[in-house]
Amino acid sequence: MNDHYTYDYIHGTTTYVYQRKDMFRINTDTSLLAAFMQIKQGERILDIGTNNGALLAVAATKQPAYLYGVEIQEAACKLAEHNLKDCGVPFTILAGDAGNMTLPKVDVVICNPPYFKVNTHANLNESDYLRIARHECYLPFPLLCKQAASTLQEKGRFYLVHRADRIGELMKELLQHRFGVRTLQFVYDQNKEEAITVLIEAIKDGGHHTHVLPPIMLKR
Repeated sequence: MNDHYTYDYIHGTTTYVYQRKDMFRINTDTSLLAAFMQIKQGERILDIGTNNGALLAVAATKQPAYLYGVEIQEAACKLAEHNLKDCGVPFTILAGDAGNMTLPKVDVVICNPPYFKVNTHANLNESDYLRIARHECYLPFPLLCKQAASTLQEKGRFYLVHRADRIGELMKELLQHRFGVRTLQFVYDQNKEEAITVLIEAIKDGGHHTHVLPPIMLKR
């Protein structure tokens, strides 16, 4: 690696990953989802939009049977492969548009998806790398739910982090795609009145009883 990369710690874990300075980088949401997701020994895991493989690197510490990542950006795929090469778990990084792929059958899907609808929160200074990671250019939420449902085994688990102000839409789409929402946890910024983020555990063909965990308060 050279000066275009940094080697960074994922807060709350024992995991470090290489990151490119000009690409989407791990942030608070990465750490929140890493702590929230429950990975069991022997499971097969798929990260949709894996970017640099950070969440898969955390999942690898739980001794899963196999790791899959799918990522549309070729440079990010190569970085994910580098970050996972010594993880001790067999893995495959699939390069391509997750919305148009037949994905492998797995026990768990994880995703830190793009949060913004196309043409909202636009920043003209964003690179293509950042725009794809932040905006639903290729992976609108309904399509993400469809793909997660198609790849999960019955009673498989779907873990994601998203904007709290889209909670109504998120619940609607999850239910329409045969997911029962088992666990919710809202995240607050101490400087804001309303929740900013929501963590979701959804079960394919699961029930409708939902555990709402105590909120997380971020201190700035």
